[in-house]
Parts: sequence; C-alpha cells; structure tokens
Amino acid sequence: MYKVIAMKTTPLHQWHLDAGANMADFGGYDMPLWYDTGVKNEHLAVLKSAGIFDTSHMACVNVEGPDAFSLLNYCFTRDLAPLAVGRCVYGAFLNEKGHCLDDAIVYKFSDTSYMICVNAGMGGDIARHLSGCKKDRKVSVTDLTDKVAKMDIQGADAARILARLIQSPDQVFDKMPYFSFKGHFDPNHSKADAVKLQNGTPMLLSRSGYTGEFGFEIFIVPDAVEDLWKAVLAAGESFGITACGLGARDSLRAGAGLPLSHQDIGHFKFMNHPWDFALPCNSDRSGFTKEFLGAEALVPEKNDMYVFPFAGDSLRKVAAGETTGVFDINQEQIGHVLTCATDMGITWHDGRIVSINTPDLPENIKIKGIACGFVMVAKQLEPGTKLTLKEGKRSIGVTIVTDIRPDRTARKKLSHFI
Repeated sequence: MYKVIAMKTTPLHQWHLDAGANMADFGGYDMPLWYDTGVKNEHLAVLKSAGIFDTSHMACVNVEGPDAFSLLNYCFTRDLAPLAVGRCVYGAFLNEKGHCLDDAIVYKFSDTSYMICVNAGMGGDIARHLSGCKKDRKVSVTDLTDKVAKMDIQGADAARILARLIQSPDQVFDKMPYFSFKGHFDPNHSKADAVKLQNGTPMLLSRSGYTGEFGFEIFIVPDAVEDLWKAVLAAGESFGITACGLGARDSLRAGAGLPLSHQDIGHFKFMNHPWDFALPCNSDRSGFTKEFLGAEALVPEKNDMYVFPFAGDSLRKVAAGETTGVFDINQEQIGHVLTCATDMGITWHDGRIVSINTPDLPENIKIKGIACGFVMVAKQLEPGTKLTLKEGKRSIGVTIVTDIRPDRTARKKLSHFI
C-alpha cells in the first residue's frame, strides 16, 4: 500500500481558504496560487502600491557558537568576512560537485550568531548538511522549521503601511539600507526590543524580498502572524494593498531576474548563470577569494551549460521544463527552458523594455506584459541573440537580455518611500 503524506500548512492556511484562494502543493505545503483578484492584479499591486505574501513555508536555521563563522564561511558561497552585524547576504550552499543544495539568505546577529533563511522543506536538509560539515568546530545548528512564521510586504507603500503598525517607526526605518535587518522574533533575544508591533509583539524586520521591488520580509512567532496579516491588510486598504499568491510571486521574481531554487539552480554546477555575484570571484574572475565547499568543481569544462535571462516578443509564454526546447536561428536545439512567466508590468517600446515605473514612460503607452525567464543552453550567447522556444506545436520568439524589468525599486533609499 502507498502511504499518503499529508501536506503541511502555514498558520495562515485557514485565512487563505476563507478568502477563496486557489491552493496547490508547493514544497510539501498547501499554498495559495492566487486569490479572486487574479495573478495579473496581484502582480501589478506590488509594482503600483503593495502586496503581501505568506512565506511561512520557508524555513530558518540558527547557527551559533565560537566557530559559527568558520562553518558558514566554508559551506556558503558568499564571503561572510565583510558582513556586518545587522546585515544579511544572499548566496548558496553547494555539495562537493558544485551543485546547489539550496540558495539562502544569511543574517548576522553577532560574530558567533547567525540565522539562515532557506526554501520550503529545506530546513532539515541544510541543518543536516551543516552538522555533517562541523567536524571539530564548536558550533550548534538548530532547525527552526515551522517554529517561525514569515510574511512579506512588497511594494512602494510597504513602509508607509508598516509605520501604522509598529512602535517608533522613524527609529526603526532610520539607517536601514537594502539587505539589512533589525529586531528578532524571540522575545527573549537581546535584539527583540528593536522592532515591535503596537501591541508589543517583537519581530525581525528585514529589508529584502523576492520581487525586485522595495519591501520587507517579516519573521514573527506563529501565533502572531494571522493578526499581523489582517492588520497589514486593514492598514493598507487605503493604499490598495492586495494579498498575493505564489503565481504573482513567481512572475515578479522572474521579471526581477531572480532564480527559483531546484529549477533555475539545482543539480548542476553553480556557475555560468546571472547569479555569479553569489560567488566570491577574484578581480579577474580566474578564481575565488576564499575556500568553500564545492569550489574545486566550479571549473570550466567543454560540456558546460549556460543559463541566460530572456524576454519574449509578447506576453505569450510556454511551459518550463526539458520538454520545451530552445532553438537558435538555424533551428538547431541548443537547450531547454528553466523558467517562463509573464511580467505584466513591462512591455517593449522603441527596442527597449519599459515598465509601469519607468520615469520617462511615454503617454498613452499600453503595458501589455512580456514573457520572461531563463533558458539553459549548451553555448555562450550574447545579449540580443534571438531564439525560439518550442513546446509541442506552440512556439514563441524571445531575446537574450542582460536584465528584464527595468526601474525596479528594491535598492532605492528607504527615505524615498516614507
């Protein structure tokens, strides 16, 4: 007999059901794909005002002890030596083959205390991976899967909405650059007083996200996340805030040029892709500035594959996967599609991509949306290369680009949004 494994749920699961969300399995969790508003409107809400996402399916891992830095700096691709307290950084955990086990964000609380945020279902795997690499290092690794709730608020109005809900917002938002964080979700933590809701509930507030737009990730105890979710929706109603599902999360991250773990990065070498900034390359890119697990496998070889971002000729898209081929101008198949989504906030105009947030956007232009994503191919391609993506009898024309959605807001100064 087959054993039926029940899907996990987040603390917001019942809210999603009551809201009529279209639900599906994602990483072993029953998650909302979209609500009655639809993926397009949820996507555009983040670009125009704000949207919130249930991200409690993601997991946290604590790494603490005198040798916490040593362990993480060996297992993580990014060099953590320059990382200051109160800052976080994106990178990946690799195996000996140089394949990506998972991408993650590492948060530094002190020289001996770090937290890692990993993808759905990966908390236990990454905790076991780190524990297996400890050797004689004095460090403890704790998997916090399902012990921390998480929600994201993304979009230009995110800070204005949160300011209505937290204590001392001016102090919280002061000196909070991109990829920094304040506070802690554990009320007993030394940094818990830094960010609190009006009712005194502490939270970790990180100025980061997965949309390419300005916003925050919020870590909080599970019992408090539903009240916070409802409070954010109420405080943001006048701004047009919208609850967003995984559909909009996928289209937003694709347009922002961000990878999906185990799809755009995974069981192949972590190199020759748009995310080389996650590797500690030296100035001439001939090697690395530190030793890390998997580094020896990241050397050029004859049969290496390459990952490139693309933008379609229109909003028409194809399915991702090895059954959707990538063909060059000679109609030779050179690879397959990793991701294909539609960014509804962009369009082509006079040979360039513009977005609804482009400052010099021509009057009366219609933003129709463009298919976009990533392809894996067997040869180096230059920006501007024309390709055809074929899924059975369906085909679309695309162009290799260096970037997709322009005028993203994630890196802008926070003062711009107050």
